[in-house]
Amino acid sequence: MTSGEGDDASPSPSARPQSLMLSFLGLYVLDRRVAVSSGSVIEVFARLGVTEEAVRSTLTRMAKRGLLTRHRQGRKTYFGLTPHATAVLEDGRRRIWETGAINRGWNGSWTVVGFSLPDTRRSTRHDLRSRLTWAGFGLLQSGLWIAPGTKDVTAVVTELGLRDHVTVLAARALRPTESADLVHSAFDTRQIAERYHAFLDRWDTPGPQPALPDDLARQLLLHTDWLQLVRRDPHLPAEHLPPDWPAIRAEQVFRTLTRAYWELARDLAAAILDELPLQP
Repeated sequence: MTSGEGDDASPSPSARPQSLMLSFLGLYVLDRRVAVSSGSVIEVFARLGVTEEAVRSTLTRMAKRGLLTRHRQGRKTYFGLTPHATAVLEDGRRRIWETGAINRGWNGSWTVVGFSLPDTRRSTRHDLRSRLTWAGFGLLQSGLWIAPGTKDVTAVVTELGLRDHVTVLAARALRPTESADLVHSAFDTRQIAERYHAFLDRWDTPGPQPALPDDLARQLLLHTDWLQLVRRDPHLPAEHLPPDWPAIRAEQVFRTLTRAYWELARDLAAAILDELPLQP
């Protein structure tokens, strides 16, 4: 997901308006045939120090990108989800609640992607590398990327027009190559661990984020922080990571706080949000 403008008043460096907006939509609009008024969204986001201008700009930009639909009723503007936005939010929900942060079910297989593009297609090469990284791949050696398990990159290859330039294979490590060596050669495990430690520094404390006014604000920031973490995590096999891998504790903290915030956050959102029912 791309991010919107930052907001200096935000208590977390990761809490940018569009990231927060996607968390908000996933929690309070997904699976419901409603649109929400811009004014009520502005009121919710004010709790996080996000300005009215930033909220309106984010809503407008997301509508232009085909993520939101506009609906008018009187002088009010309401925003609902497009099918594209629904797919993005459902993917985020799967990553949070189904995939999770710990890969304990790895079967020993790897997806291997190889490609070679000339300098005349440098921009496309950059896009492909970015998309592979986002999909959980790591660079093993020049032009050769790997990811644990089975990854479908058909959409990426097709969208970039690279069907004749990319080779995709399923593989298993054979001696003298060890899977543990692949993990540490292709992925920066130290950087991944540091991101989880940063999350724990923010949230694994008594009464985290005390500067925020209520549990609705804390819930939105928590989900935003966590989704950004798991989206950037290549989901490496747990058997090849240290037993004290920080993602284990971080996931426990996320789930505990989610339960703690849910009831009050839901009630606050219900009191604030101005909703417009949409036709099936």
